[in-house]
Parts: sequence; structure tokens; C-alpha cells
Amino acid sequence: MFRKKERKVPTLNTSALPDLIFTVLFFFMIVTHMRQTDVKVKVESPQGTKLQKLQKKYATAYIYIGRDKNGDVKVQFNKDVVAISQIADRVMQQRETLPMDEQQYFTVSIKADRDTPLDVIAQVKDALREANALKISYSATEISESEQNTLK
Repeated sequence: MFRKKERKVPTLNTSALPDLIFTVLFFFMIVTHMRQTDVKVKVESPQGTKLQKLQKKYATAYIYIGRDKNGDVKVQFNKDVVAISQIADRVMQQRETLPMDEQQYFTVSIKADRDTPLDVIAQVKDALREANALKISYSATEISESEQNTLK
């Protein structure tokens, strides 16, 4: 007669699981932005309204201007605290590391504390002019619309 067969739950195929895990891992590795520079000076960015993002970050040198722990104004070029007289040489060295066709996109981003004396910024700009680094961007934080209205 009719026999009743026992039904078993099929096992889950986990052979593709390692591929899935590595795919997710690579996704997060690519998407996550890692900070490359430890800022050694205190920088509180000024605020602005018409801000734009840098297009080619790989062709950008970063200059941080702010006060150290002792309250002295210091200039940091990428990872190192340098004297203003060394900036032109450092800029030229970094620009030369780029391929020839990418050197035209070389930009210097200045992230200065809002209380930085203007003569220090002027000295840095003179050093950049000496190095023929004429594309300069200034970093700032964006002002919200409510803050704009209170400033008017």
C-alpha cells in the first residue's frame, strides 16, 4: 500500500558564504575614507556660504595653520610641522611625484584656524607663489540657513 515517506528539511548550501563575506569586506574597504594625516595643530575652520568640494584629492597638498599646545602659531604641511621657509620646497617635491599630465591639477588646500593672524597666511601664500603653486583652496564649514539669517 501507500507508505508515508518522512520528509526532511533540506540543508542550507553555504558554499557561497565566504564569497559574500569577502565582497562585503572589499566594499567597506573601498568606501571607507581613512584619515591619512594626524593634525598636530588646533584648527577651528571659519564658516562660509558658497563652498565647493575638491575634485582631485590625490593631487592635493594640505597645509594646516593653527596653534599648538603651547599656543604658538604653527604650520603643518601634510604630516609634518614645518617652518614657512620650507613650504616652497615641500610643495615642489610633492608636485614632482605626480605624473606629468596630472601636475596641472595640483592644488594646495589651506585649513587655517579662524583666529590665525593674516600675516602668517600671507607668508604661506608668498611661499606658495614662490613654488608656483597658484591653485589654492581654503577650507571652511558651511553655515546653515538659520545662521545666515541671524548674521544679516
